[in-house]
Amino acid sequence: MKFNIILQQSEECGFDVIVPALDGCYTQGETEQEAIINAREAIICYLEGLQKLNQIKSTPKVILKEIEVAL
Repeated sequence: MKFNIILQQSEECGFDVIVPALDGCYTQGETEQEAIINAREAIICYLEGLQKLNQIKSTPKVILKEIEVAL
């Protein structure tokens, strides 16, 4: 999977990172490279959390279907 990230220089020092596709997923790093590495880790943790949440909410008799909605 590919995700866009927004890197912004922090007012204090280093870089702040926002992952727009994942609500509330953000991190930071002292250097741009460290911020990117931390962003990868934050994305993985976010997705693992969603996976665990889905497992908790799943029940054997539930039917999952995909629907399309146009705005």
